[in-house]
Amino acid sequence: MFTNVENISLILSLVWVVLSLLFAVIAFIFKRREVLKAQKSGDAKLAEKTVKANRAWTFVVNTLIYLTLGFITLTIISRAIESGHAPFSSMYEFAMAFAWGVMAVGIISRWRYKTAAMQNIGLMVAFMLLAFARVEFSKPANLVPALQQSALLSAHVASAMVAYGTLTIGFGAAILFLIQNRRHSPWLPDAEVLDTIAYQSVIVGFPFLTLLIILGALWANIAWGTYWSWDPKETASLVTWLIYAGYMHARVVRGWRGNKAAWLLVAGFGAIILTFFGNYIFNGLHSYVK
Repeated sequence: MFTNVENISLILSLVWVVLSLLFAVIAFIFKRREVLKAQKSGDAKLAEKTVKANRAWTFVVNTLIYLTLGFITLTIISRAIESGHAPFSSMYEFAMAFAWGVMAVGIISRWRYKTAAMQNIGLMVAFMLLAFARVEFSKPANLVPALQQSALLSAHVASAMVAYGTLTIGFGAAILFLIQNRRHSPWLPDAEVLDTIAYQSVIVGFPFLTLLIILGALWANIAWGTYWSWDPKETASLVTWLIYAGYMHARVVRGWRGNKAAWLLVAGFGAIILTFFGNYIFNGLHSYVK
């Protein structure tokens, strides 16, 4: 029963995230066109109608996004009930957890910063993760011995959800900063605001990234008898941590702002993706997780 619920909710998650992206693009195009029209005409009534129309589009997009997050949540819960553990035993489950984190933090960022710009970048990342999860979908299997430390691994994955979700929004802010700093678009937040959002995202995400590695080391000691074995995926996670630590040092101590700091965050997100898919690329202790 729960397998059917999980499969259906996963498909609906994909459908709603695609619709969210589609309507977000339409809303952006509509807003741009109507604002330009109102500016050219100088008509106060037309400007007021444009504001109301934008609110309607925003309501539709937000509703679709909430539905997407709801179906991802249902997918994860169905999987957990059927398998008897949190989503940590396969790349399919990791992808669902990652997508959930991106969607949830995207909603928080829109509420916190009063702009959907970073959330729209997050929607693209969530779509790719959900598409990957659909391709990798498989029925639950018995846990291998290394994955039977359920409580510790649940905390490990929860830390990853917060860290990866928050740092994805930071990546989105960095990308938008690089665009805005070059083009000075009236349709994006100010470059200074985007730079601040990127920094604040790392302030939140970096401690959880640190916790993620610590919990992983504790798990490794239980599973393999050593806290650190220089497994390729462990090494990739360390490189990721060092990039974000370097960003924090450059920002706080050396006062880095602008393009250099933004490119560090782009590199950091690239390292996250490499770490996430590392067991497909490298042979190592994590290669059993597919």
